[in-house]
Amino acid sequence: MAELTRKELILVLVNASSQPRLAGVDLSALNMHRLDLEGANLRGAKLSASNLQEAILRNTNMTGADLQVAQLPFADLNKANLTMCNASGANFQGTRLTGANLSNMTLNGANLKDANLQGATVSGIKFDENTIWPDGKKGSQGNPASYT
Repeated sequence: MAELTRKELILVLVNASSQPRLAGVDLSALNMHRLDLEGANLRGAKLSASNLQEAILRNTNMTGADLQVAQLPFADLNKANLTMCNASGANFQGTRLTGANLSNMTLNGANLKDANLQGATVSGIKFDENTIWPDGKKGSQGNPASYT
């Protein structure tokens, strides 16, 4: 259960500096559709099952965040740091991950169909045969490095 409601989060964002500090906060299952979280510190945040569809997450620090089954279609994660995130079962369809750091990220069963990974760092990504790559290939049929 999220620690904040959508309304409370919006108030935090309105009153925050240019880089909101939400490190370690439980935002699981929260509707954050189209919210602007650019530059936020979400290190270790619990975002499982949250709706981040079309959210602006450019330059965010999401190191170690829990993104299991989160919905991020068409979100903007340009230059975001997703190092060591667990995004098993997450939906990144059409998401902008340009220049993002995905090092050691877990993407078991994640959907990256039509995601843009140009310039992304993809070393150590963990995936399984249910992971869907930007070109629609599944699991070992695709190679993360071939999409950067």
